[in-house]
Amino acid sequence: MTGQPILSVTELSLSLKGVVEQVFADVRVRGEVSGVKRGASGHVYFSLKDVDSVLNAICWRGRDSTHIQEGLEVVCRGKLSTYAGRSNYQIIVETTEPAGVGALLKLLNERREKLQKEGLFDPARKKKIPYLPAVIGVITSPTGAVIRDIMHRLNDRFPSRVILWPVAVQGADAAGQIAQAIAGFNALPSSLAPKPDVIIVARGGGSLEDLWCFNEEEVVRAVAASGIPIISAVGHETDTTLIDYAADLRAPTPTGAAEKAVPVRADLMMRLDALHARQTQGIFRLVSENMLKIRMLTKSLPNLADILTNIFQRLDEQAARLENAFRFYLDRSRARFDSLHSLLQSYSYQSVLKRGFALVTHYSHAVDSAQAAGAYTQMTIHWHDGKASVRRIKSKNNVLDADATQEGLFDADA
Repeated sequence: MTGQPILSVTELSLSLKGVVEQVFADVRVRGEVSGVKRGASGHVYFSLKDVDSVLNAICWRGRDSTHIQEGLEVVCRGKLSTYAGRSNYQIIVETTEPAGVGALLKLLNERREKLQKEGLFDPARKKKIPYLPAVIGVITSPTGAVIRDIMHRLNDRFPSRVILWPVAVQGADAAGQIAQAIAGFNALPSSLAPKPDVIIVARGGGSLEDLWCFNEEEVVRAVAASGIPIISAVGHETDTTLIDYAADLRAPTPTGAAEKAVPVRADLMMRLDALHARQTQGIFRLVSENMLKIRMLTKSLPNLADILTNIFQRLDEQAARLENAFRFYLDRSRARFDSLHSLLQSYSYQSVLKRGFALVTHYSHAVDSAQAAGAYTQMTIHWHDGKASVRRIKSKNNVLDADATQEGLFDADA
């Protein structure tokens, strides 16, 4: 014992680490995933367990961690290493695959039941697919037959504007990219591009493992939270993923999704033509029916000429009565006028003068009393057949002498 070298804890740990990593540089381990923790760095920490033992495991960021799901039985490939900080060993995982289809199906059923209880698959929350979308968003791989099949079918049925959001549809980053694409379409600013009226999430056929990213919770929740209607078109007709339950409509294939997204333009034009023809026929029929009703109604109405004849006859009678009444009124008014005129003539001062009276004036004013005459020295006396000027001359005994002359014959001062 005294001849053996004394090692520090670190030296012993490093020696052990080197032996373990050399002997177990490439191993495959089967076990159930437990205690999954995803660090902020992107590394995934978990354990592999069976009935009797537990093995710590690490999957570094960038490695495929798709199948590292709680409770899933997997086969991990990697190398063993030690961690001196805890004096334990662990497997550094390079790849992970399900330990048979049964394990994936078990996890799939458990996840479906969980999300269904949360109401993500409730039919009441599904949105109606627009009949004729102006813009269609497609989330799929930019390469491959899927996008070509979709565009080909859209062009055949009803050419539409398509905005492609390219994503990976398989692998470790696929789920995150698909979820981000769905959220991105919903948050797309109008200044950059028009927001789609419907979104197609599509992928070609594959195994359960190939399609697994469409069963991830983040993708299913993104589909359920989308404000834009979504058509899922993943795999072939017999393939089913969890986004099929959350989507507003499921299509059996990507080509089928294009068929469900838009109607056939030719069929639509034929339908519009048929509707136009029906509308025209309906208008003609309505006009004909109304004209027939009008003709039937006019037969029950009295003759317009007879109605107008009676009206004109009554009008002529009223006009004749009005004319007679006006003539009678005019004659009576004329007789009254003549009577009043004669009366007025009889009361005029000329008629009075003819009866032997005279009118005395001073210039244009009438002198109607002896007292008034005393104020004037010169006056005019009017008879019915002429007039004379008189001048008042005072005598010694204040007796008024008058020197009268006939107008035009005598000098008033003579």
